[in-house]
Formats: sequence, C-alpha cells, structure tokens
Amino acid sequence: MTPDLDVACQLSVLVSDPQSPRLPEYLDALAASGYRRVVLPPFDASAVDVPRLRALLADRGLAPIAMAIQLPDADVAAEDPSTRAAGAALLRQSLALAVALGADQLNGVPYGLFGPPRGITGTAAFARSAAAVGRIADEAQEQGIAMVFEVLNRYETSAINTARRAMDYVDASGSAHLGIHLDTFHMAIEESDIADAVRLALPRLRYLELGQSGRGALSGGAIDIPGIVRDALDAGYQGRWGVEAFSRSVLAPEGADGLSIWRDVYDDGVELARDAMRVIRAGWATSTVGRRASRLSRITST
Repeated sequence: MTPDLDVACQLSVLVSDPQSPRLPEYLDALAASGYRRVVLPPFDASAVDVPRLRALLADRGLAPIAMAIQLPDADVAAEDPSTRAAGAALLRQSLALAVALGADQLNGVPYGLFGPPRGITGTAAFARSAAAVGRIADEAQEQGIAMVFEVLNRYETSAINTARRAMDYVDASGSAHLGIHLDTFHMAIEESDIADAVRLALPRLRYLELGQSGRGALSGGAIDIPGIVRDALDAGYQGRWGVEAFSRSVLAPEGADGLSIWRDVYDDGVELARDAMRVIRAGWATSTVGRRASRLSRITST
C-alpha cells in the first residue's frame, strides 16, 4: 500500500539552477516518484522566468516551497535599525516571490544570518528577530502562506539550534502562524533524542526534513531515517516531509562552499530522490498508522 504522505524534495538534490534546461525532466521524475512539492533555493527573481517556473511545476502537479534568507546588510536580528528594516524588507520580497510562484509555504532562515557564528546570539537580538519575523508570519498568513523557519546546527547559527529554542522563538514572536522546520541532519548534532525533539515541537512543527549524516542517500548513513519517520507518525505528526541531500558536482561552487560540501556523495539525484521515497515508505509501513492501513487493506481485499 502507498502511504498518503505530503513529501517535498529540495531542488538542489537534482540541480542548483532553476533555469536549467534539464529542469523539466527532473520535475517529471519527481512527480513520477510520488513527490508533491519542490523546495526552491533562494534566487534573484529578476534573473529567473518566474511564470515559466510556476507553470513547469503546476503542469506536473508539483507545488513550490519558497525560501527566505537574511544578509549582512539586511538582518532582522541586527542592532542597527536600518539593517533591521532592510532585513524585514528582504523577507517581504521573499514573501512576494512565494506569492508569484503560487507557493503556500515559505521556508528558510528568516531569523538571522546563515554561516559560521561570530558569537552567541544575545537576548536582545533574539527578541528583535522574533518580533520582526512574527509580524511577517502574520502578513504571510493573510496571503495564504505559512512562514516556517529552520532549526540549524551550532556551526551554521548560534540563534536557534534545538526544538526547545525554536519553541521559545515562536513564543517570543507573538505570532499564532509561525511554524517550525526540523531537520534530522541538524538534530543528530544538537538533540539528545530526536523523537523527543519532534514531540516537543509538534504543536508548531510544520515541516520535518530528512537528511543523512553524510548529506547523501537516506538509505545509507548514521541516522535511522525509517525509525524517525515511524516515531514522528506515532507521535501524531501529520505535516509535510522534506528530502535534502547535497553533492558538490550538483551544486554551484559558491553554494557548495557555503554549505561545506567538499565531495561528491552521489552523482544521480533522481535515483537519490527515488531511494528517499522508498526509505520514507519503509518508515511509514512500521508506524502504527502504516500497520493499521496494511491490516485494513488485507481485510478489504479478501
């Protein structure tokens, strides 16, 4: 039996450029493998044919998930008011792009800078960021878009590294609409128990991303991906799932450098995406909901 799961694949699993001439065939492969969504990288809307990209996705029954980021001169956590204002403006640009793409979800790191932290994120910066992102999450909701922020590991931010800290950020935002994005790659570094972290974030968990320890195929690595899928479903998670992997040969050099991807951990993104779907379905099959569905299927077929 095929599980009814809402799964998204990062476009960067396959190709880094939304303008790639091979994009249609990659999207065909994702749709055929059972994916419902594609997570798009941050990009300059003026350099991409947004209506064409939207049509390519829609024609295959795939929905986009857009991405929000901050920059050194545009950061909602900054002390300088003009830098904070520029950060909020940048988030609103990302929101506008999400609307233009036909997305209903905006992922990413809207709360501060991505990259090696220069120090701890203080209480004031945390509060400034949460207030700004909360306001924009409410604006996004009014436009039919869920704003969701990713929890990263300690080497990529000092702001939000754990599910507990993410829940504190949601509380500080004052928004009823801001959602949490957990990623198994980061959780394996920061959390003492991934299942507990999922349960803690469950009231605001909107996106659970599956990534392996080596950033490659979900079927090979130190993280028990099927077990995480099973445990999350048994805890009551009903949100969207994501698949993430990175290989240097697939990414643009600057993207690979920024993500510290120094080697080719796979060379066939389509097969990686298919493998990931098999792994997710295996986890579903061992969950309570999966086992119940299997029993019902056997009963109705007799």
